[in-house]
Amino acid sequence: MKTQQIKRERAVERRSVLLYNIYRLVVLTSLLVSVLIIQLSSADSETNLPFYDLIIGGCVFSAVFFALYAWSRRLVAQAYLQVVFDLLLITAFVYISGGLASSMYFLYLFPIMAASLVISGRAGFLAASLSAILFGILADGLYFGFIPAFRPEHVIRTSLGAVLATIFVAWGVFFVIAALMSKLTESLRRTRLALVAAEKELIVRERLSEAGRVSASLAHEIRNPLAAISGSVQVLKKELELSAEQKDLMAIVLKESERVSQSLEQFLDFALPAKQVFSTINLRDILDETVKILKGAGELNGTIALEGNFRTSDVPYFGNAGQFKQVFWNLIKNAVKAMPGGGRLRLDFPEPRKKDVRIVVADTGRGMTEEDKANLFEPFYSGFECGRGLGLSIVRKIIDDYDGRIDIRSELNKGTEVLITLPLRKTGAPAS
Repeated sequence: MKTQQIKRERAVERRSVLLYNIYRLVVLTSLLVSVLIIQLSSADSETNLPFYDLIIGGCVFSAVFFALYAWSRRLVAQAYLQVVFDLLLITAFVYISGGLASSMYFLYLFPIMAASLVISGRAGFLAASLSAILFGILADGLYFGFIPAFRPEHVIRTSLGAVLATIFVAWGVFFVIAALMSKLTESLRRTRLALVAAEKELIVRERLSEAGRVSASLAHEIRNPLAAISGSVQVLKKELELSAEQKDLMAIVLKESERVSQSLEQFLDFALPAKQVFSTINLRDILDETVKILKGAGELNGTIALEGNFRTSDVPYFGNAGQFKQVFWNLIKNAVKAMPGGGRLRLDFPEPRKKDVRIVVADTGRGMTEEDKANLFEPFYSGFECGRGLGLSIVRKIIDDYDGRIDIRSELNKGTEVLITLPLRKTGAPAS
């Protein structure tokens, strides 16, 4: 999952850097067309050769940036280089078009916005700072005579106060735009992450739906012949005189038939869920009963220490007892599998809140790999060697039906914690 996210972020970076270069060419072309229109429409207009030189220089550097884009992977460094180049180019445009009297200093806004969108909000503030420095140096230099005016008519004939006012207004605009773009960039980043999460959620739901369709077909094709085979083997086992080895083989056939039958039942939970009966239940009692059943089956042996308030808490809820028994069964079985050498299993009901109920199942087992986390709820994927990959998928489906949420935190070799949050439901309201 992380690898896919990194690839997507790099794709966004590459596209943004490319678009930035293209937009520069669009702006340069617009400036060139504007100047040509002015000159053609006014007979008294003089040809401004340095202006054309700057346009040509900007196009040449854009070609260089295209080459860097094609051959280099240092996209962030390229973006910073383009921002610095554009700010210097804009400063030159402002200088030759009148200095403080020029209206072109609004062009500083484009690299500021580009730095925020292409690199980061912080880069936008850096671009605003560099814009302020360059424009301030140009304005002060022209006023105090450190920088000669490009043309005689560009000589500043105004007071120092007016010059400082122009500088401070420009600075204010630069940093306001940088702040707004930083906020917009952060919003876009959050939206992008939300879209990635939603896309993965959609994929999981589609696979769950597909698993349901497959399960219905498999169940109808296999369940009846399997029941006939199992029944016939049981009859033969009772009526025939079998050796010890033959009895063991018969027992294996029956055991494996039962295992396949359980898998089919889990398949059917996806495709043809039985009509559920809802009533006021106590999650504490269901969890305690599930623990007792697992202890009786030898799943929870002396190597696993039980912790938590699951026997003392009072957790009333309106729902289906069978569904929650299935949730607890699958979660505890997974926790036990993760602790083959023993460990601590915490079954806890955190302090109840006004709008929801929370359930915690935590173990000190082997934890999950990045691949396990990426495929956590996908049907038929299992992080265990003998797993069928349906336990957590079924848990997810049930919790979704109750409009609940599952949050899983896991570190390799440090255990796993599953937190289920269920919204409180009114009596008589079926699961969605």
